Amino acid sequence: MISIEKILSPKEMVSTLIVFGEKENIASHLLTKEQEGYIATQFKQNEKKFFAFNMLSHWIVAAIVSDRKTNHETIEEFRKLGGKVLDFCDSEYITEMQVVSAVSKEKIIALTEGMMINSYTFDNYKTDPKRLIHPFDHLLIHHDQIATADIERLLVVFQSMEKCRDLVNEPVCTLNAEALAAAFVDLSNEAGIQVEVWMRDEIEKNKMGGLLAVNKGSIDTPTFTIMTYKPHNAKNKQPLVLVGKGLVYDTGGLNLKPGDYMNDMKEDMAGAATMATALYAIARLNLPIYVVGLFPATDNRPNGNAYASGDIINMYDGTNVEVINTDAEGRIILADALSYAKKFAPMLTIDAATLTGSASRTLGPYGIAAIEKDADNYIETLKLCGEDVYERIAEFPFWNEYDNMIKSDIADIKNSSDGAGMITAGKFLAYFTNYPFIHLDIAGVAMSNKKNEYRGLGATGYGVRLITRFAEVLSEKL
Repeated sequence: MISIEKILSPKEMVSTLIVFGEKENIASHLLTKEQEGYIATQFKQNEKKFFAFNMLSHWIVAAIVSDRKTNHETIEEFRKLGGKVLDFCDSEYITEMQVVSAVSKEKIIALTEGMMINSYTFDNYKTDPKRLIHPFDHLLIHHDQIATADIERLLVVFQSMEKCRDLVNEPVCTLNAEALAAAFVDLSNEAGIQVEVWMRDEIEKNKMGGLLAVNKGSIDTPTFTIMTYKPHNAKNKQPLVLVGKGLVYDTGGLNLKPGDYMNDMKEDMAGAATMATALYAIARLNLPIYVVGLFPATDNRPNGNAYASGDIINMYDGTNVEVINTDAEGRIILADALSYAKKFAPMLTIDAATLTGSASRTLGPYGIAAIEKDADNYIETLKLCGEDVYERIAEFPFWNEYDNMIKSDIADIKNSSDGAGMITAGKFLAYFTNYPFIHLDIAGVAMSNKKNEYRGLGATGYGVRLITRFAEVLSEKL
């Protein structure tokens, strides 16, 4: 990860990024008059916004960022610029750069975020030790309003985000349910979070029928991880509960996924990774908020005595579920966790899951699909936080009529229906709740097969900054 340092004055002979707002005068003591004139002319006549001057011993890079309709869209332009600057540094083998600008603190932080998100790589299995994807490693920031505490917060959040991306990128051959739980234990120990892991015997003792059913085709034990962060100065007596889907690999079970739909199914535990690493960030930031994390984990395979369409599953809370499709397994393991959450009487429970193809098809890689039950105030705050970090949320309707689509003729409810896939999955989950509840379907954003601005290939870590920001805002409001 990039190291960041605050400096009191610009250094000589160091590659420098100078950033201007669209309405600012193009003037800096670090530029010559000829350079200033060239930049102003090219921007006015050709709308050129990115300039690089090779000074032989170092580079001077100048950029102009245009204002957008809304502030959060303008801030996102600075993240995009950060990604572009990192790409330029890599192409020229620049390892260190200082940022000098009079634009707002918020904009420089966003630029730094773009550089850091773009700097991530997953190369654990590259055998060439000389391979260096991102030679850039040191960012210097000269800005009067940015404090050391701001930099420390950035580093904590991006360490959390990198941990999330590493987990999601890891293949199931090295990260089964037990290994995922062990990773959550390591996170907890590092951040001072209490943690408990249930293995098969404890899961059976507690009659988590949904998790056990999905696990029936696996030779590996399922796990259920409980992470508890309760600082002495917590402002809430009832916890914020974070639940995440931990499907370490999903074949679809006996309803086997066709063609290449299985290619990225190592990502199906991204919900658990997102929520666990967000909780890690919350604890590392010492936020005064009581948070519990619940993470059921298994793989879903068509082996041995695997559960089948037509089966009836008796869930943790006693509900009988008719299995329509074994590939709708995520909601089944989440339901046990959501039922278990009742024992905490949560102020709010949020789950994250790569749950439905319909969410991905509807929103693509640009946002999270969401529904809420008895949590309208919370979801409005969450939406605003989504705009802050540009991990945006689209709320779907949750009308009572959708309840009819998960009714079963032979059991209490069924795990799949025809149509309205994201909403009916949310209805299934909400059936197991009796508290304010928000469901986040991150199927479209958890993994990317191509670079998207400053977000690279593979796991994105999308949602970690969102939940961390939400916890910060919530702790201020309590």
